[in-house]
Amino acid sequence: MEEKCHSKFSILMFPWIAYGHVFPYLELSKHLSKKNFHIYLCSTAINLDSIKNSLQQQSNSNYSIQLVELRLPSFPDLPPHFHTTKSVPQNLMPRLFQAFQMSVTSFTDIINNLKPDLLIYDGFQTWAAKLAKSMNILAIHFATTGAATYSFAYHGFRCKGSTFPYPALYLKDYERKASRAEVAQLKRDEDDKYSLFGHFELSDDIVLMKTCKGIEGKYVDYLSVLCKKNVVPVGPLITRSDNEENGSEIMEWLSTKPQFSTVFVSFGSENYLSKDQMEEIAKGLELCNVNFVWVVRSPVGKIINIHEVMPKGFLDRVKERCMILQGLAPQAKILAHKSVGAFVSHCGMSSIIESLYFGVPVIAVPLKLDQPLNARFLVEAGAGVEVARDDDGNLSSDEFVNAINKVIVETYGEKLRLRAMELSEKMKNEEEEDMNEAADQLLRVCMKYKQQP
Repeated sequence: MEEKCHSKFSILMFPWIAYGHVFPYLELSKHLSKKNFHIYLCSTAINLDSIKNSLQQQSNSNYSIQLVELRLPSFPDLPPHFHTTKSVPQNLMPRLFQAFQMSVTSFTDIINNLKPDLLIYDGFQTWAAKLAKSMNILAIHFATTGAATYSFAYHGFRCKGSTFPYPALYLKDYERKASRAEVAQLKRDEDDKYSLFGHFELSDDIVLMKTCKGIEGKYVDYLSVLCKKNVVPVGPLITRSDNEENGSEIMEWLSTKPQFSTVFVSFGSENYLSKDQMEEIAKGLELCNVNFVWVVRSPVGKIINIHEVMPKGFLDRVKERCMILQGLAPQAKILAHKSVGAFVSHCGMSSIIESLYFGVPVIAVPLKLDQPLNARFLVEAGAGVEVARDDDGNLSSDEFVNAINKVIVETYGEKLRLRAMELSEKMKNEEEEDMNEAADQLLRVCMKYKQQP
């Protein structure tokens, strides 16, 4: 590892090993590297390979970013290609989390060698923040989940028994049960007083957050009050590719479709629908008679046969108005295309922000964790509709059709699109200002602690 550059402050970025965390940390790294910070970005080898590929697709990739490999302990059932949530089978997720928490030795060596001025850390590793503090290194949390969801959760933690002040956000009974079960899989140290919201409490002076005040202003302010820290938005952090060949066939197909006539269907890189869910969505797409691009992903270790999971004859009946993709898709490029009128999404925060950034209303089909709250935030903001479900959370093709028609066919969709475009304009207007403010705040914190005896 090279010697630290003493002409500017150095930052060690340490995200959780999911793509939805790694790439916002990468985008933040790019911006801060242009603000006279030297960046070290730490992750597992398989994630670093993806980061290298992303950087290679950009014509202007002259960033002051050094990639640093985090070594997880070796388990026979968890080889290195499983050292990312995108690749690991679902049944091995607790094992991956265990291995990540056991990477303290590797991370200790890294931080001892680099001696950064500042650690920017994710929510699953309060131990990293405590380690940094023990070495008199600043530690600041960067949250990739939005302020609405975090303020809802933090309120429940801080103000037990009191009603959340913004009634648009709520969880249904089946969502609460599922969320508890999912969180229980990722056990933290129960004896650690910082275990639940320690990633906020340990953060020095400020908390960075992937959002902007133009879309989450009241929630940013309320969260700042709850956590007693200044929550600083860093903007949308959209990942862009300059590779013209990336998705060229999709772009050509979309260009043959009328404006706002096409629905983009994607549930993120780490969510997989059941066969029943896929059938209901397929039925709905056929019944509503719209153009659509559907990204179908297979769970790790499985290959989906589209003909087997779709209703019989579906692909033949819709072939003139659909494009079905397996694997990765250039999401930002698709959402930016003028023919796209709605985004059927699981409502991960990165997907929500991308959709709003390009002025595309969302048809929300949340699946787990923060996604139901993100969906309701969108509905409250006037830029989306949520597909109704029964009391057990089951999805029906009829409700799916109703949601698509509302956004694409009915005049209500025009209102949603106008609102999405308003939010897009706000986000773009604030983008540079947010990043400048975040960089200034980081510099202020670094200077403040450097001057202390």
